[in-house]
Amino acid sequence: MAETYDLIVVGGGPGGYVAAIRAAQLKMKVALVERENLGGICLNWGCIPTKALLRASEINHLLHTLDAYGFAADNIRFDFAKVIKRSRGVAGQLSGGVKHLMKKNKITVYDGQGALAGPGKLSVTKDGKSVADLAAKHIILATGARARTIPGIEADGKLIWTYREAMTPPALPKKLIVIGSGAIGSEFASFYQNMGSQVTLIEVMDRILPVEDAEVGAFVHKAFTKQGMTVLIKAQVQGVRKGADDVTAVVEVDGKVSEIKADRLISAVGIVGNVEGIGLEGTKVVVDRTHVVTDPMGRTGEPGVYAIGDLTGPPWLAHKASHEGVICVENIAGLHPHAMDVMNIPGCTYCRPQVASVGLTEAAAKAKGHDLKVGRFPFIGNGKAIAMGEPEGFVKTVFDAKTGELLGAHMVGPEVTELIQGYVIARTLESTEAELMHTVFPHPTVSETMHESVLDAYGRVIHI
Repeated sequence: MAETYDLIVVGGGPGGYVAAIRAAQLKMKVALVERENLGGICLNWGCIPTKALLRASEINHLLHTLDAYGFAADNIRFDFAKVIKRSRGVAGQLSGGVKHLMKKNKITVYDGQGALAGPGKLSVTKDGKSVADLAAKHIILATGARARTIPGIEADGKLIWTYREAMTPPALPKKLIVIGSGAIGSEFASFYQNMGSQVTLIEVMDRILPVEDAEVGAFVHKAFTKQGMTVLIKAQVQGVRKGADDVTAVVEVDGKVSEIKADRLISAVGIVGNVEGIGLEGTKVVVDRTHVVTDPMGRTGEPGVYAIGDLTGPPWLAHKASHEGVICVENIAGLHPHAMDVMNIPGCTYCRPQVASVGLTEAAAKAKGHDLKVGRFPFIGNGKAIAMGEPEGFVKTVFDAKTGELLGAHMVGPEVTELIQGYVIARTLESTEAELMHTVFPHPTVSETMHESVLDAYGRVIHI
């Protein structure tokens, strides 16, 4: 006999486990199926452990710039194995926390691979053996995504890495190639460069961080170069040759072909949805370029089957997945939630310098036909940033000139990944320049740059 639930969630990442908890809060009987680790890729192999690594690289950078603060230290060194071990420990601690949350909310967790097995049915298997047969009126697919591979540059776990191998290397490579300058590629490039590797970052587009505002991408490019990183844009990797303990990339830039040799290579060229092995065959679920197609409430073409998170496509962000999970569950419960506005989802990249944004870039806003007012304010004009010794970067705000709507905000500099939420709240509340101008920002804080950027858009900037 199948065990019956009100809701079954397939996948225990930030989309799946949050959906399960919200359903439990709404008095549903919930089962969650996870084949590997609770917390998913984000908690175990992405968002969290990478931030632990990046924190270590920030400390390493700070230790080598102590003189600027009046300090001195001799024989600065680090134990790379301990750096990696700490990162894994942080991930393990939080995965255990999710397990506790499942127990607290009385959610039944099944260890195995879940697959649709007919209307309202799900089979769970582990290592080819049946674990359980489940039934529910509602099934949410939250199986996430995995690294995209380039033909001929497939990861082998030794010379060519995906994010997984890049987080658990046996040793620090002296020379490293990173293909792809999105958030994942830029973060790994920044981590390894700041830990002492000689990094070459390769991007096929005409700028790094191509989804960000062009000015932000240009600033990070210059900052990376200043740090000693080699950055190649409009660069096509034609092939890779493996040696016994090294790898050579054949790269074409502006019609010229050259070879770059390194100890290891990281491929960070996007992700593909985990649509295989979950029983989509024979259903009305539509898959478009490895991603499941849904409506704004997470419904697929198959009655009673929903999908959320990375499985459904970009933006591939944990906070987007979690919010989608809440919306999906509340809709199932008849609470009539608002659909998510993708333009109000913040993006954060934790390289050095940090990058954060929400809404439209200046170019995208112009393309949509808006008349614009654009403000900018540099961190060099901010007292707290100077006192911190981190005066590099700027804040950029984009407004509709007619309505005063905040169309977009773009930030690069110290702790902007924490600051961006102020603009996200402003957009969610549909604030105009008037409310932002009349908001009192505490002094001295780096958040004052946000206020000054708004003022600058309207010719009222104070400190430049």
